[in-house]
Amino acid sequence: MHRERRRRYWRTNLSYLAILLAAWFLVSFGCGILFVDQLDRYSFSGFPLGFWFAQQGAMYVFLLIIWVYVVLMNRLDRRFDVDERGGSE
Repeated sequence: MHRERRRRYWRTNLSYLAILLAAWFLVSFGCGILFVDQLDRYSFSGFPLGFWFAQQGAMYVFLLIIWVYVVLMNRLDRRFDVDERGGSE
């Protein structure tokens, strides 16, 4: 792969990572710790929402983030022709 294409590929990959890690931080640390008092005004399945995010919600969001990353990277690989079906280095 040409040097500039590799640079664009890596830059896009890092952008995806930064956005998804920020979402993970917001949900796990923000909803579970920082905004817990505001979220506890509401309930989900009989539990205060802040507690639910700290115990369960962050895990579900983390799994969703992994799935989103896989989808985004598969699209990026196809766009730069480096997927398993026939891309080259």
